[in-house]
Amino acid sequence: MAQRILVAEFMHETNTFSVQPTDEAAFRNSSYYIDSEIPDAFRGTRTSMGAAFEAAEKFGWTLVHPLVASANPSGRVTNECFEALAGRILDAGAGIDGILLHLHGSMSTASHDDGEGELLARLRARVGPDIPIAIVLDLHATVTQLMADNINVLISYRTYPHVDQYERTWQAAEILQKALERKVLPKVAVARRPILYALDGGRTTSPPMMELLRRGDALEASGQAIVVSVQAGFSSADVFDIGPSVAVTADDSKVAIDIAEDLMDFAWEQRTFSSIHFTPLDEAIAKAKAEAREAKPLIIADYSDNPGSGAYGDATTLLKAALDADLQNVGFHAICDSEAVQQAQAAGVGNQVTLMLGGKTDPTMGGGPLQVTGHVVAITDGSFIAYGPMGGGARRNYGLSLLLRVRGVEIIVISNNGQATDLAQFTSLGVDPTRKSTLIVKSMQHFRAAFEPIAREVLEVDTGALSTRNFKERPYRKVRRPIWPLDAI
Repeated sequence: MAQRILVAEFMHETNTFSVQPTDEAAFRNSSYYIDSEIPDAFRGTRTSMGAAFEAAEKFGWTLVHPLVASANPSGRVTNECFEALAGRILDAGAGIDGILLHLHGSMSTASHDDGEGELLARLRARVGPDIPIAIVLDLHATVTQLMADNINVLISYRTYPHVDQYERTWQAAEILQKALERKVLPKVAVARRPILYALDGGRTTSPPMMELLRRGDALEASGQAIVVSVQAGFSSADVFDIGPSVAVTADDSKVAIDIAEDLMDFAWEQRTFSSIHFTPLDEAIAKAKAEAREAKPLIIADYSDNPGSGAYGDATTLLKAALDADLQNVGFHAICDSEAVQQAQAAGVGNQVTLMLGGKTDPTMGGGPLQVTGHVVAITDGSFIAYGPMGGGARRNYGLSLLLRVRGVEIIVISNNGQATDLAQFTSLGVDPTRKSTLIVKSMQHFRAAFEPIAREVLEVDTGALSTRNFKERPYRKVRRPIWPLDAI
């Protein structure tokens, strides 16, 4: 008889400093599929769920797939939303032989700082101690002891930008099959240190993460560990368990603990390393102005208004600087402002419109509303398939979207927030990003997978929006203390 495997995706990276609560509508506006909708949406894609369908064919599994849901990073998930979505997964747990979940690992709800830990504890109580549970997490997961105690396998991404969700899910599926066959009896150990932010934010091309991944590979190859996973953590969450972690999956619990602790000692030693260099905003704009005729675009990335870390995506400081400098041939992604999109729609494609753009969520964070007059170039439903390195051929939805031309700057305005990670975010609105002199994007790191290959140079700026790197200015109250770098330890 075919083994019944529960597979599901429930992903949210929660910025607890955000004033925007995350309800079920936020998931529906981003990525939300249930039951019979899931195979058509994901079979044949290079996504986590696509890998699960392929594994099912290889191993003869019968999949139970109640939910695939993700929302753009934002504030705490409402209790109503968590109960509804978690309930779909829990209700599907009857009569299954194994579980494979794709979670973020840094979800917080109105009532639970450790959303995934709460979900996994409930799931373990529902299915009992003998059903193997494997989870795939984001590299920026905040891994807790509660998570580790209720699972058998933990695998996190090994790339940043995250381009290996498909591969990591395949890896998890193969280990899950071995657990089902009782070839392995895996357990998970986790180690942490009093660190808020380290490992260069998880950049896998810089020395700390590269060395930890190298050591992990060697330990897996030697058979001492089944999986070694390194998580950079998520610094925009005011939760007790904040910070980097190492999770080791092995048959022997003591071996797993010893390995995890040893690797975390290295993470502690390397905690001060950083490869991030911010260019002052005026210097970045001046460079764009001086090099306007170069063949490839200069990319200016706004680190602090990164929607991928829960920032609002509507800060205007960088846009104002580009307009004030009268930059030409610029593509800007994006301002999240559904009100402005609707005003432009009312004006009509081909017409002029004057509106207050952006800065409406919190005008104190990265610039308030900006009055602009521009040409309504195009309006779309914001839905397209992303084929880039992080897209995997899955559909995305940014809601009603606008291309607004203000002198030399073509501004993309979206209704559903999201960072720049795919060229189709420009091309779907008729903009060829390869032909721009300057591309301005709101993203910390993920933009690099699609945009760095077409760029002549990348500059990062911090405009003081919600995800500014100035940790000591953030009102942390729940994190464990003392903790580096907030405290001198």
